[in-house]
Amino acid sequence: MGRKRLQETGDGRPTVHTVAARAGVSIASASRVLNGVGGSPETIRKVRAAAAEVGYVPNAIARSLQSQRTGLIALAVEDIGNPVYVEMMRAIESVVAASGRQLLVHATGGQVANETALLRRLAHRYVDGMIVSPIRVTDDHLAALVDSPVPVVVVGQLGADAPVDNVRTDSRAGVGLAVDHLVVAGRRRIGFVNGPLDTVPGAARDAGFRAALAGHGIDLDERLVEVGDFQYVAGRAAAERLLARARPDALVCANDLIAVGALHALLAAGRRVPEDVALVGMDDTELARMMFPQLSSVSLGSAERGRRAAELLLQRIADPALPPRREQVAPQLAVRASSAAPLFVPAPDAGADARPAGGAIPPVPVQPDQDPTAPQPPAPRTPEVTA
Repeated sequence: MGRKRLQETGDGRPTVHTVAARAGVSIASASRVLNGVGGSPETIRKVRAAAAEVGYVPNAIARSLQSQRTGLIALAVEDIGNPVYVEMMRAIESVVAASGRQLLVHATGGQVANETALLRRLAHRYVDGMIVSPIRVTDDHLAALVDSPVPVVVVGQLGADAPVDNVRTDSRAGVGLAVDHLVVAGRRRIGFVNGPLDTVPGAARDAGFRAALAGHGIDLDERLVEVGDFQYVAGRAAAERLLARARPDALVCANDLIAVGALHALLAAGRRVPEDVALVGMDDTELARMMFPQLSSVSLGSAERGRRAAELLLQRIADPALPPRREQVAPQLAVRASSAAPLFVPAPDAGADARPAGGAIPPVPVQPDQDPTAPQPPAPRTPEVTA
């Protein structure tokens, strides 16, 4: 009896029929083995040997149509060149890759229309799920999130009643850590260079700065507050505007890109950092450690937020019935040469609200060994502040 004619696709590629014929098993048996469902040991051996012999390659598109899974996860962020999103993306990609999936990255430019269009494209199920980190959250965002046919995790601030998984940080508290640190170092004319106030992070960081000054009994001088954008060029320009009208002895910047712009503006104006002006950024990206002097910065846990968001998304894909979950990553201050303050380790029996004699606010605990090569800072001045 002659060998059965092997069936191929129109472009000559072998099919499941081809493998089944070569292995001498039914098409159903070959399909079960090739899709990982199983079969008897002898059937599995025959099918795998036949598949290798004829050069069978699974059709990923057909498989995704059958399983309703694409093996793709999307990430949407404002700017893929921003170091904070690079760190987040790396953490997400690591988790996604470990699950056997691939990551697609979209840059939205922070435009609401771009982000909502991406969310609505999920109706076509081109990915299994999405992680999105919007800097503005509108009613259109919320409507698109609710209507999404695939799981979405939001990295950023959402309302308490938003029915989606959410990973956030507290950038308002993060700004407070920076201000506390500068006050302890004896700084009183503390300026703030922020991003747009119509964004979620811009509004939160502005509120945090004002509350932190008030908590130390320091009157806010509006000449020491400037708004630009979360980019280097806009940050430098904003710092130059501030320096043209006021003489701060410290600057807090709403992210590290702004802080680098402010550093260059200060040096160009002949102001020494940290002797004349102490400088603190936010996000604690690799950029902070590349500068000279190295930048003090408040970490908002971008990599940790990305990792948690990816894990929540994979859990949601596996079990869509899970209730909405909300996780928060606490900010941490990393002190380096740009603010020249000493590290402080609280006594074991000191409570969170412990204060030294005289009512002065104790130094803020920071991560040790952030800059082992930096010169030793001078002894701190004891500030006189009211709680």
